[in-house]
Amino acid sequence: MEQARVFATYPSLQNRVIVVTGGASGIGEAIVEAFAMQNAQVAFLDIQDDAAGVLIERMTSAGAKTPIYYHCDLADISAVQATVQAVVRRFGTVDVLVNNAGNDTRHKVAEVTSEYWDQAIAVNLKQQFFMAQAVIPSMQKAQRGSIINMSSIGWVIPSTNQVVYVTAKAAVVGMTRTLAHELGPDNIRVNCIMPGAILTERQQRLWLTAEYTAHVLANQALKRMILPDEVARLALFLAAEDSSAITNQSYVIDAGWV
Repeated sequence: MEQARVFATYPSLQNRVIVVTGGASGIGEAIVEAFAMQNAQVAFLDIQDDAAGVLIERMTSAGAKTPIYYHCDLADISAVQATVQAVVRRFGTVDVLVNNAGNDTRHKVAEVTSEYWDQAIAVNLKQQFFMAQAVIPSMQKAQRGSIINMSSIGWVIPSTNQVVYVTAKAAVVGMTRTLAHELGPDNIRVNCIMPGAILTERQQRLWLTAEYTAHVLANQALKRMILPDEVARLALFLAAEDSSAITNQSYVIDAGWV
């Protein structure tokens, strides 16, 4: 009989204030759940009210510290700034930011309009910068913090049929490196996670055909799909004091594709 898997706990995350964008579903949902189970205080931003309510109910029933949900359109920078201010007023600080939100809708090069470009960059890149900008003063005051940006292996493989998304995700790595050097003197660490093909509900519903699944497994060293909670466990490590000397890094979690 296979033994139940037991994963690490991080005492340094207890009662820390964690902000997660796009936290109502997919990888973000797994990240919210993982931090809540570490007894951290999680505030998550999304526009999926029903999914957020289900997640909160599940975490409360599991005995975790109840996450707090903020409805926020991340493409609206004034709303982003106001929401972060509300989090700081409520909890006094932000210890960790996980810039998870994104949208990997497929698109052909010829189909990209100026309006689509602006919208896709706003969702996949611009809001990550302005979320970071908004939490930095709180972290500077505390002289500590961890910012975790979500990129993708898509720009490394490379991917096709998502050129704007891939462009944004490549830029996230550059942004991560620059912020790490600018914020290092304030003991704020900035790192990046680059997932491969993750078995989220959205991926299964929209992209993971039998043909694409076979393509993924053929390219990966590990011949199985990666689960959202496996990405979440990497985020836990990068947020905890266990990674206190790690910054300016981009961590690939793709079952050995790249």
